Amino acid sequence: MRNALHYASWKLDDRVLSIFLLYEQASAESDAFFCFVEVLSGFRDNFCKQLDNSVVGIRSTISKLSQLLKRHDEELWRHLEVVTKVNPQFYAFRWITLLLTQEFKFRDCIHLWDALLGDPEGPQATLLRICCAMLILVRRRLLAGDFTANLKLLQNYPPTNIDHLLHIANKLRGLVPC
Repeated sequence: MRNALHYASWKLDDRVLSIFLLYEQASAESDAFFCFVEVLSGFRDNFCKQLDNSVVGIRSTISKLSQLLKRHDEELWRHLEVVTKVNPQFYAFRWITLLLTQEFKFRDCIHLWDALLGDPEGPQATLLRICCAMLILVRRRLLAGDFTANLKLLQNYPPTNIDHLLHIANKLRGLVPC
C-alpha cells in the first residue's frame, strides 16, 4: 500500500499537499496525515497498474460511474455513450484519479473531500455519486451537445454551487453499483 500511496500522491496535484500542510500548520499533523491516508487509501486500487483491468481497478471504477448514470438517467447515458460516443474515460479518469482537484477551486475541493471522508458509504461510492451529480447538473447542455461540445464541457467543468452538487449526489445514495 505504501507504494500505491506514494504513486497516488504524485498523481494528485499540489492541492493535496497544500491541504496536508494547511492542517499541519494548525498543529494537527497527525490528524492531517490520517485524513490524507484515509482519502488516498480509499482509492489506492485506482493507482495500481496491475489492477487496471480488475474488478477493483480504475476501469471498473469508471464503469461503475457509467452504470450509475445509466441507472439514474438512461437518456443522458445513451446520449453520451451511444449517440455522441463520449467515452467516460475521456473525462472521468481525471475526475476520479485527481479527486476533482482540477474541476473545482481549492476551497470547494476541501468541502468535497470533507464529504468523501465523512460519508459512511465510503469515499469511492461518494466520489461516484458526486461525479454522476456533476453530469446531471449539466444535463441540458450535454443533451444539446455533440461529441466536441460535450467533451469540452466535461473536460472544463463549469463553476457550480458545491452545496447543490452534494445535495444532488446525496439523492443518488444507495444507487451505486457494487
